Amino acid sequence: MKTIGLIGGMSWESSIEYYRIINEVAKDRLGGLHSAKCVMYSVDFGEIEPLMKDNRWDVVADALILAARSVEQAGADFLVICTNTMHKLAGDIQAAIHIPLLHIANATGERIRTRGCSTVALLGTRFTMEEIFYRERLSDQYGVRVIIPDSPERNMVDRVIFDELCRGKIVPSSKTAYLGIMETLVKAGAEGIILGCTEIGLLVHQEDSRVPLFDTARIHAEAAVDFALKGP
Repeated sequence: MKTIGLIGGMSWESSIEYYRIINEVAKDRLGGLHSAKCVMYSVDFGEIEPLMKDNRWDVVADALILAARSVEQAGADFLVICTNTMHKLAGDIQAAIHIPLLHIANATGERIRTRGCSTVALLGTRFTMEEIFYRERLSDQYGVRVIIPDSPERNMVDRVIFDELCRGKIVPSSKTAYLGIMETLVKAGAEGIILGCTEIGLLVHQEDSRVPLFDTARIHAEAAVDFALKGP
């Protein structure tokens, strides 16, 4: 079994889910008392989030490169960044380390391909929804058309992530609003919906939707176990 390197803390609410899912899947695959070999570097999101809002991505990159190198030096065989938005910096981080980075959009794209969806909606932080780093990878590498909510809805989705979900708050009215946005996207042609922030799966679940939901935290965590259990 390879050792999984994790960069967490963005937020720790979803990092808990990664750790839980990774070990549950490892136990299911291997049986007995088996669990996953993991090394985690958890950042202080209170330091990172203001830098994101101020567009100081160079400073964020430096912090995550430090985390990635620390995980590598601790013995990790590959790297998992436990957040969608920070994959904006995936190229910079990969270039700074010698172990492979398991990209969350690749894991998600493979799952979308398996389900046969050609058009999907993307919910996430405004960075993930509005910038091209995520949508372009899905389009170019997996042939998936990605649609996003209108601007007011994007602002609402982003606000709930940072003001509620990252703080451990589950607000029923926010769930109702999310479900309304999701239904609008389905009517606009979405055959599935990417929960493109690792906290969104804490708020909405498959039973809430009439189309497939692609919970990126779960998909990424499962892909990490797959990679850890593969041969050399």
